Amino acid sequence: MRSFPFPLRVAAGLAATAVEQTRQLPSALVGLPVTVTSQALQLSMRLQQHVTELAIKGDEALSPLREPDEAPDWATFDEDEAETAAPADVPVRHERVTDDLDVLPGYDQLTLPQLRGKLRWFSEEDLTRMLDHERANLARPEFLRMLSRRLGTIRSGDQS
Repeated sequence: MRSFPFPLRVAAGLAATAVEQTRQLPSALVGLPVTVTSQALQLSMRLQQHVTELAIKGDEALSPLREPDEAPDWATFDEDEAETAAPADVPVRHERVTDDLDVLPGYDQLTLPQLRGKLRWFSEEDLTRMLDHERANLARPEFLRMLSRRLGTIRSGDQS
């Protein structure tokens, strides 16, 4: 038996597919609103992702042109809520010194968040030594406030 020519077979396949799709049309129409809604949501999400990616690339491109905030408005800590002023008679010095405390080696190189994370574990005596060291050496106002607040918390009997 000879087979039919290739173009005729392709045409017959297209016709059979059209008939099948026509028969499935009523059931496909029922799900059409869901399909269209789903595709619209996917398109919306892809668009949002692309816009966000562009904004991130823009931030990266513009970052050398702006100075970062030293303390962003949204960055608050428990210690900041009941803020007490640092003693006014303490001179402000910002140079690094090398005589670290023996209670906390590397103290002078710690950042404020690093020190904040360690304060819970020190006694009143250790905190007093750190505060005296800070006053005598670096005299950083934010460190003085934080150490003073923690020392006050310990002295008031609140161990949190």
